[in-house]
Amino acid sequence: MGYLLPADYVAFGLSADTADSWVTTASSMIEAYCRRPSLMSASYTERMRVPIRRQTVRLSYGPLISVDSIRAQYARPGYGNDFYGDFVYETGYAAAFALPGQWVSVDPTTVYVSLPTGEFHFPWNIMGMRYCEAEVTYTGGLTAVPTAVQVACAQIVRNAQATPGLNVKSSKMDTLQTQYFSDSLIDSQVQALLQPYVAERLG
Repeated sequence: MGYLLPADYVAFGLSADTADSWVTTASSMIEAYCRRPSLMSASYTERMRVPIRRQTVRLSYGPLISVDSIRAQYARPGYGNDFYGDFVYETGYAAAFALPGQWVSVDPTTVYVSLPTGEFHFPWNIMGMRYCEAEVTYTGGLTAVPTAVQVACAQIVRNAQATPGLNVKSSKMDTLQTQYFSDSLIDSQVQALLQPYVAERLG
């Protein structure tokens, strides 16, 4: 999708007759740079390792809107060279009921979720069992295109329109001076604008 509407072209420094294909291409470059299929809200399913002590994970595609379902696996003996540490009772209980390695459903309402950071923390259950892996289905992304993304999209279009084939901005033969455009359409200014929307992990 395009992150800039035709009605907004002039307001963001583009000419009114700018071809929509420029904006579509710039929007695709934004998604590729942010390593995500779209910046807008979508449903994702991620499988990730859970640190045995912290029991906290961070989701890749924010901002987080909601956690829809969670499946988690109980840690096996020897996981990370630390099953349940010094908690001998928990280890015995887990072994007696063959729980290590089992996948269970976790109620999303029992999980502490930080919407701004996309982190959530598993609660301790009554027997102190810990998880080692989780599969999380959640909704994340933007509900409206922020101004920063619109500015970035317009800047990429301007960079593309201004860059000739040899990338030379100006040259003076008498003084042997040559000035070049940025070596990338996504320059440092655009990168700074898009930084809050880059996926936490490759995806």
